[in-house]
Amino acid sequence: MSVRELKAGAITRAVEQLCLRANLTLPDDVHNAMQRAQDAEPWPLAKQTLGLLRQNEQDALAKNLPICQDTGMACVFIELGQDVHITGGALRDAVNEGVRRGYVGGYLRKSITGDPLRRRNTEDNTPAFLTVDLVPGDRCRITVAPKGAGSENMSRLGMLKPADGVQGVKDFVLETVRLAGSNPCPPIVLGVGVGGSFDKCAALAKHALLRGLDIPNPDPYYASLEWELCDAINALGIGPQGFGGATTCLGVAIEQAPTHVACLPVAVNINCHVTRRASAEL
Repeated sequence: MSVRELKAGAITRAVEQLCLRANLTLPDDVHNAMQRAQDAEPWPLAKQTLGLLRQNEQDALAKNLPICQDTGMACVFIELGQDVHITGGALRDAVNEGVRRGYVGGYLRKSITGDPLRRRNTEDNTPAFLTVDLVPGDRCRITVAPKGAGSENMSRLGMLKPADGVQGVKDFVLETVRLAGSNPCPPIVLGVGVGGSFDKCAALAKHALLRGLDIPNPDPYYASLEWELCDAINALGIGPQGFGGATTCLGVAIEQAPTHVACLPVAVNINCHVTRRASAEL
């Protein structure tokens, strides 16, 4: 089996461009979901609010400015082919350099503190929050998904009892959204992790946010649960920016994993209406 060489500099350049693209433009599926929500929204104030959010997106695109002033943590996901050999530097260093260039050169807000308690800003938004998945092949797929703190702070993880079952999962998700209220800048997008271990479950919820809103879970059981949860969340009436209405949630994505017979972990990672992600393949 031949090995394909990939220069670290190419990864740096890709990450730099993805940081900019993700912060300046919404993915098509999120853009379309916002438009559909505005068209269908019956509450006048909610409809007007959705219109303002969409106008903000258009202004950001026209003026080459970030959609949101919180340009977030640089969450970087890499699917690295096992037949790829990175040359000219370490993968993590290449990713961090790309984030540094993107945020400094693009005049994006730098929000990362080097220590959680001493709170000194690193001044270039590094380090990136890097997740690497080793996959078959000789390609490298990179996704940058900036994550703002307003929505991240409203996320939760619970270790339910197996006896709580699917109803317990539903109740936990709805309780999380009720507690969040207007804080995560709705309409929100939910990534939900079910199963795995304590740490795996949270990772599942984060990874679920990478899936397009127009792509349901491949398992019909979980696809049906995604639609049911989205409808139940919208019935809460929180509405865009908390002003009431029928549009609290644009979509729910669930990722599931095997778990211990005595466990039922569930994690909810909330994203705001600016659900940002951009990908490239090298």
